[in-house]
Amino acid sequence: MSEIDHRIAGLSPAKRELLRQIAARQRAAQNRIQARPRPERIPLTFGQRRLWWLDRFTPGMTAYNSPAALWLRGELNVPALRECVQALVDRHEALRTVYRTHDGEPHQHILEQLQAPWREARAHGDDADARSADALRLAREDIRVSFDLSRDAMLRALLIEAEPKSHLLVLTFHHIAIDGWSISKLLDELYLLYNARVRGEQATLEELPLQIADIALWQDETLGGEGLQPQLDYWRERLTGAATTLDLPADRARPAAQSFRGALHRLQIPDALNQRIEAFARERNATLSMVFLAAYQALLSRYTGQDDITVAMGVAGRNRVELESVVGFFVNTLAMRTRLDGEPSFAELVERVRESVLGAMENADAPLDKVLETLRLPRSPSHTPLAQVMFFFQNYPAQDVELEGLTVDPLQLDELQPGNAQGDLSLFVSQDSRRELVLEYSTDLFDAVRIQRLAAHLLTLLDHAVAEPDARVSALRLMGADETAELARWNDTARELPAQRTLATLVQAQVERSPDAIALSFGARHIAYRELDRRANALAHQLRAAGVKAGELIGLYVDRTPEMLIGLLAILKAGGGYVPLDPTYPSDRLAYMLETSASRVLVTQRELAATPPAAVESVVIADADAELDASADAPPADGAGEDDLAYVIFTSGSTGKPKGVEIRNRSAVNLLRSVAREPGLAAGQTLCAISTLSFDIALFELVLPLTVGAHIVLVDRDTARDGIRLRRLVDEARLDVMQATPATWRMLLEVGWRGNDAIKIISTGEALPRELADRLLPCCGELWNLYGPTETTVYSALCRVLPGEGPILVGKPVDNTQIHIVDRNMQLLPAGVPGELLIGGDGLAAGYRGRPDLTEEKFIADPFAAAPGSRLYRTGDLAFWRYDGTLEVIGRIDHQIKLRGFRIELGEIESVLAQFAGVTQAVVHCREDRPGDKRLVAYVTADGAAPAATALRDHLRAALPDYMVPSAFLMLERFPLTPNGKVDRRALPAPEDVAGGEDGGEDDIAPRTPEEETMVELWKQLLNVRRVGVRDNFFDLGGHSLLATRLLARIDQHFGIELPLRAMFEAPTLEQLAARVAVAREQIDGADLEALLASLEDLSDEEAAARLSQATGGGEPS
Repeated sequence: MSEIDHRIAGLSPAKRELLRQIAARQRAAQNRIQARPRPERIPLTFGQRRLWWLDRFTPGMTAYNSPAALWLRGELNVPALRECVQALVDRHEALRTVYRTHDGEPHQHILEQLQAPWREARAHGDDADARSADALRLAREDIRVSFDLSRDAMLRALLIEAEPKSHLLVLTFHHIAIDGWSISKLLDELYLLYNARVRGEQATLEELPLQIADIALWQDETLGGEGLQPQLDYWRERLTGAATTLDLPADRARPAAQSFRGALHRLQIPDALNQRIEAFARERNATLSMVFLAAYQALLSRYTGQDDITVAMGVAGRNRVELESVVGFFVNTLAMRTRLDGEPSFAELVERVRESVLGAMENADAPLDKVLETLRLPRSPSHTPLAQVMFFFQNYPAQDVELEGLTVDPLQLDELQPGNAQGDLSLFVSQDSRRELVLEYSTDLFDAVRIQRLAAHLLTLLDHAVAEPDARVSALRLMGADETAELARWNDTARELPAQRTLATLVQAQVERSPDAIALSFGARHIAYRELDRRANALAHQLRAAGVKAGELIGLYVDRTPEMLIGLLAILKAGGGYVPLDPTYPSDRLAYMLETSASRVLVTQRELAATPPAAVESVVIADADAELDASADAPPADGAGEDDLAYVIFTSGSTGKPKGVEIRNRSAVNLLRSVAREPGLAAGQTLCAISTLSFDIALFELVLPLTVGAHIVLVDRDTARDGIRLRRLVDEARLDVMQATPATWRMLLEVGWRGNDAIKIISTGEALPRELADRLLPCCGELWNLYGPTETTVYSALCRVLPGEGPILVGKPVDNTQIHIVDRNMQLLPAGVPGELLIGGDGLAAGYRGRPDLTEEKFIADPFAAAPGSRLYRTGDLAFWRYDGTLEVIGRIDHQIKLRGFRIELGEIESVLAQFAGVTQAVVHCREDRPGDKRLVAYVTADGAAPAATALRDHLRAALPDYMVPSAFLMLERFPLTPNGKVDRRALPAPEDVAGGEDGGEDDIAPRTPEEETMVELWKQLLNVRRVGVRDNFFDLGGHSLLATRLLARIDQHFGIELPLRAMFEAPTLEQLAARVAVAREQIDGADLEALLASLEDLSDEEAAARLSQATGGGEPS
């Protein structure tokens, strides 16, 4: 230990603390920012550079207009007020600084003198309220006027007289010159200046040792070059691998370019909760901002299902005493990344956030733009990179508003600001005693009701979190009692089942009610209920003679003839369950189904009996023309019970082997009773049966009519596949109800079917596109969309489709069915938030035949039901409750893919593609034909000539972000289908060429025009790359916003063409940008260019400089 160390150690604690403080002040003095000599071109501060870039990116935008408005009531001294506004402009350089460029680089230009823009107006109206409203209108109009950063003052004033003693003062700043702290300071100075003037006194304001230009020069000296590198290294390590988009549930698809339109929602925190939050923060040694940020990130995680959440947190950037008096834009944005993996408690999450914030504040000088450049993240005009949600904890100095002879009433921002939003969603928390939450949101994406509910969920989560800080974040309550009760009400579907609880007894009861009515027509043959029943009874007795017992499964190997229905009913009457075996299936598949179902007996037709799919103990022939004896008068005794299996349907399995779904009689009866009521089928109505028996929807066509006294028109296999023949049959049969998949409905429309207003049509089997629904609605009296997996007995939800816009819903649960939307932790999600759709109730299958492992995985215990033994089926469908209690399915969880860091729902791309004129159907598939080379491929069928891939690509780019535009488009005559008529995605062909870039290797095309040749050289120089193809994307090659600015400056030098920065994002490939240049050159080529050059050559240098000075607002040309 040195002598100095000994002497320090000998000091008393008080003296050591005094020594520490003196040393700290000396170090601060040494590092204090000093006023600096002004060079010709003053650089921009980090914050100014960010806002300047945003302004160049979207010229004319007003999202960064920052207003302050005050109602001034009383005797107003207008000349004095105007002088005070001018004094503010004279005093603060930031308000009279304009921004110019040299070789593409921006710099500050301080105007020595500038008359503060001042305008007076008078409001009009029949009464005081009307005039106040008109004053607000005038104020909003003024705020919507954009700033020209190259020439305008950064403050303008509008004074509106509503009454002789009631004025509205509107001060509109550009954010590049001020922040919230600055506005607070400027208003304080305005009050001091005004009070002094009206009293005839001299206002005493503290001297300003520093201006914003000094801060810019200090940043350039100390943090320029390598000075910032340690902080950038911190952020690179912190943010590498972070999720780059937050998939918040939205009401509309993200537009191709942000409009920055927005709105505000305010919410007061109850006093009691506010006190608990403060107490919790003290206990955890955390600031209030850390607690609110943790709650915000917890909510975002719960809403999105993501456990890697990055929020852009605004910080004041005034971490030095000398900055407190400087007017300027100091706010920096810190990318606060928090991992919520590992099931943390809320207390643990706050600790994670606390450490993250502390680390961030130690590296808070690094501007977000520099951080993003370091990470080399792709830019898109559709959203901000890395973080689309923001957080602000507002702690501006409190204002004591007093003006001589006036009552001052500041306006809230949302009363004044024309709806703007800086990002998707921003949370503002005020530090003052009101402790108000303000949510600013993009109206391009969100409706007000969604944000209102989100705000309420945030408060509920906070309430639970501070009450039980050790609770897992994934288990924190989001919904209040009202919303929980709302979900329960939507699932209140209880309805008493009939006395007949099996399919056989349900049909038998109807036979007794209408024995002579026609039950089945097939071609020219018509079979009444009594005859159909007797033939089924006779065959049922044969099955009993073959040893069939109640509950046994029996193979039904028949073609689409009356024997199919007779065989089905006979199996049910014998007490068995039928296993459909389609004769068109491969024999190996049929043999597997027989083996898995353990079917000893096979019911078939005489024509098929000679070639059974596998060896069985008994083959029973169904014959619609067989002679009947007295045994046909009654079914066998001791039939099936309600818990015995009615059928087993085999569906495709991920292992390549089909899986058998076991459906009990009770479940089938529940379904048929529900759909008989809605959509509805009544006695005497006619329905045609076109679905293969192996598709579970055949239950609706073959058995439902027999339970209500309706008439079945059975369609043979060839007719069901032939659009023209099917159209003729449908028209001739005078149907009341018809069910089909969207593919069949599309086939009918393509052959000219027009329907009639008496038919009720039902679409099922897969999603019904809005485009197809709009074509079907004029063809029918009613259109219904029915939804449900095989595992929950055909249908679980239904919805009548009405004309309009937007997606087709799946509607509400059928009888005795509960539907829950949950997150990955099995927590119920509120309306509007997507999650996995789970189904419970009487429709659930018994399980998968011979697959207890899969049954246990897919059929889980129901944690939301009071009845013991209740189960839920995990559909794998992604859905959400709408606010009216209807359901919308938005895709499959396994169709939600991640590509280049972006999460993509393929159904969204398909929906936009389907809107292109001439496209009849579209499927988008994520392929990986070469390891590691994932890309989107679009498959399209068209009505008539196939649309060009370029046209489809442009159509998508107009509505979707670039990362959602497929790299290849394949035109198909028809889509491959599964046996059930659904698109077989696994059978979609691979593109012919998958070895190239995003456009099939076309990015190696050499330049073809003079503009492209020059552009290639410019790109090589700026991007430091050896090869550039005309299809290459500037940003994919490492370009970023500042390089883009320099490129535009070089383009101006080479071609004399000034393009806006937005052009780089709208036309990011070399050929697109070269085309823009060529078009712009053509506009000044020829005689116009000659005349322009001649006029310029006639000017002297002094005249040219004078004109330039006049055009740029009176300053020196730069």
